[in-house]
Amino acid sequence: MPRSQFTLDELRTVLREAAGTDEGVDLDGDIIDVSFDALGYESLALLETASRIERDHGISLDEEALVAAKTPRELIDLVNAHLAAA
Repeated sequence: MPRSQFTLDELRTVLREAAGTDEGVDLDGDIIDVSFDALGYESLALLETASRIERDHGISLDEEALVAAKTPRELIDLVNAHLAAA
């Protein structure tokens, strides 16, 4: 069942499970405005993460908007906008 709010904690979990974590990256730290590049996530890892989010929450994320999301905050906002519209 789709949920109404996607959180940073959920994103952390999905990132770890879908794409792993680079050594030296602390996902539990203040990462909300850190770029995915700086966190060690390239486009393929983010596509896998988005696929998991879509499946878990019953939404479809626009690929252009997904590519434009450069930080966890931007991705969370994108997911929450889709959840609100669903």
